[in-house]
Amino acid sequence: MKLEVLKGSCFELRPWLTEDAESIVRHANNQKIARNLRDGFPHPYTLSDAVSWIEMIQNNNKDVVYAIDVRGEACGGIGLHAQQDVYRFNAEIGFWLSEIHWNNGIVTEAVGLLVDYGFANYQWVRIFAGVFSSNLASMRVFEKNGFTQEAIHSKALKKEGIFLDEYIFSKLK
Repeated sequence: MKLEVLKGSCFELRPWLTEDAESIVRHANNQKIARNLRDGFPHPYTLSDAVSWIEMIQNNNKDVVYAIDVRGEACGGIGLHAQQDVYRFNAEIGFWLSEIHWNNGIVTEAVGLLVDYGFANYQWVRIFAGVFSSNLASMRVFEKNGFTQEAIHSKALKKEGIFLDEYIFSKLK
């Protein structure tokens, strides 16, 4: 899928490149990041994981998945994942960012850019996210971007041996 570059105030959202693999490992191999993401995001995060991820994304034709590039280095990712069947007008948003860039407003701004881009360029009328109950920072990102908390799914997730609630946030076009 051909994606246009989206410019933020101190970063850009750009397509993933093969040469981003080592940067992904450097930034993604962090238990503090992995604990707030689904188990498909491995820890430890290896070069093989990064190469496989980039190959999968480069061959993807339905999702909108960007690298978060800060000063020329891919140090996070953000994407809109198209839903299927009766949910085809929905996209799920997800993201991660290197710990060295936390608390700088990058993810809040990136979510806003990507949501606007998704609504303007695709058929989606609803963008949603599932957030682990332990991830208060991500909940705040969605609130700052005008998402509404729709539901709490009690004990819906098990991460690191602990059952967690899942908070569902959404924004409508």
